[in-house]
Order: sequence, then C-alpha cells, then structure tokens
Amino acid sequence: MSKGLKITLIVVGIILLIGFMTFSWFRTGYDNVVAMDENVTGKWAQVENQLKRRYDLIPNLIETVKGYAKHEKELFENIANARTKYFQAGSVKGKLAASGQLEGFLSRLLVLREAYPELKANQNFLKLQDSLEGTENRVSVARMRYNESVQMLNTYIRTFFGRFFASLAGVSSAEYYEIPKGEEAAPKVNF
Repeated sequence: MSKGLKITLIVVGIILLIGFMTFSWFRTGYDNVVAMDENVTGKWAQVENQLKRRYDLIPNLIETVKGYAKHEKELFENIANARTKYFQAGSVKGKLAASGQLEGFLSRLLVLREAYPELKANQNFLKLQDSLEGTENRVSVARMRYNESVQMLNTYIRTFFGRFFASLAGVSSAEYYEIPKGEEAAPKVNF
C-alpha cells in the first residue's frame, strides 16, 4: 500500500469518526429534549388524573354538606363553577387557574365541619373527607413531580445547545404549577 493511500484512508477514517461523533451528539441532544418534553406531558397527565379524581368526589361531598349548611349556597355555586371551568379549559394554563380557584373553595368547604358538629359525626361526610384529603395529597405529589420535570426541561432549554435542540424539535418551555396569588394562606370562614 502506498504512502498516499494510507494517508487518504487515515483522513477518511478521521472524517468518518468526526461525522459519527457529531451525529451521535446531535441525536443524543435531540432525543434528550424530546424525552424531557414527553416527561413533562406525562407528569401533567398524572396531575390531571388526580384532579379528575378530586372533581369526581366533589359532587358527593357537596350533596352531603348541603343538608347541613343550606345557607352556604354561594360556596356550592363557586365550587360548581370552578369545576366546570376546569373541564372547559383548553390549555394547561386554564386548568391550572381553575384548579387553583377550586382549592380555595374546597378549603372553605372543609372548614364548614367546625360550624356543624352533627356534620363532623356524619359517616358519609367523614368518608368523603378522607377520600378528598387523600386525593389532595396525591395532587400535591403529582404537582411536585410535574414541577420537577418542568424545571429539568426549562433548565435544559436555557442552555446553549439545549436551546438549539429545543427549537429544532419544536419544544418550548413549560409552565410551572403555581399557587394562584392570594391563595397562599388558609381561607378564613366566619359564620
């Protein structure tokens, strides 16, 4: 083999190696941003799953409480409206807003038991309250996991190469699930 042919083969080998490394780097970066985006979508689906469970429990809880708290009609209407807004929302942002509203109303609803001692003793109410509290814990965990995946995606997108791969894959930053303004503190209910 001639010296010129050896050099040509070495150069071609180096070019192929660089090409393979570039392709691997490109594919890995692209796949990472797509996987992070899918992770955010999956975590949001879990949040929605738990929120749906919450919304399915609410009508039963309201019917149980209605018998004891007839003058709380406005609270029941607000809960029903927030529930409707959630199911009508077409975006994550809209669902987050409706969910935040409902959380405040549910807190007020659960405070009603203090004003009605016979409600505290009602077995249906106690079972529904336990189910709702368990669901709220699940919502909290799902929300935390969703926010963690949003943080990973948003951090990656803000990096130099992450921005490149995100734009290439059509992935944009995701919104955190945040507590709406004014609902950070527990509601006060006066009778």
